Amino acid sequence: MSKKTILSGMRPTGKLHLGHLVGVLNNWTALQKEYDCYFMVADWHALMSEYENPGDIKENTYEVVKDWLACGIDPERSVIFIQSMVPEHLELAMVFSLLTPLGWLERCTTYKEQLRELKGRMLATYAFLGYPVLQTADIPLYNPPKVPVGVD
Repeated sequence: MSKKTILSGMRPTGKLHLGHLVGVLNNWTALQKEYDCYFMVADWHALMSEYENPGDIKENTYEVVKDWLACGIDPERSVIFIQSMVPEHLELAMVFSLLTPLGWLERCTTYKEQLRELKGRMLATYAFLGYPVLQTADIPLYNPPKVPVGVD
């Protein structure tokens, strides 16, 4: 009998810290024993808010994966991949964006909170507004019955 699939990801926007270990990585390490896990470095998601310094995303991507390995994410038991290396993520996001009313995106509480919290940043971009559309597109590509994510 095959294992069920789990998809989860992390944006490479900076160095990882103990909160990542306690809040995410310990959980991922345990999940890979019971599930076929797909752990995504969500670099397209990072680019949505960090477009001013895209070079940092590439550097952080390698550092994040090294930290994952050091914390026990096992490439023999789990798939580790970089979101931008799978073109279907953006392709499906584009299809979904054609079908998603702007009003739905503008009512998103996370979007409104981020606009308030990140003062001084130019975040009035389609990519930032459409962030939930890309999140939604990530999921059906792997058809997981579970997606362990944060509150957003």
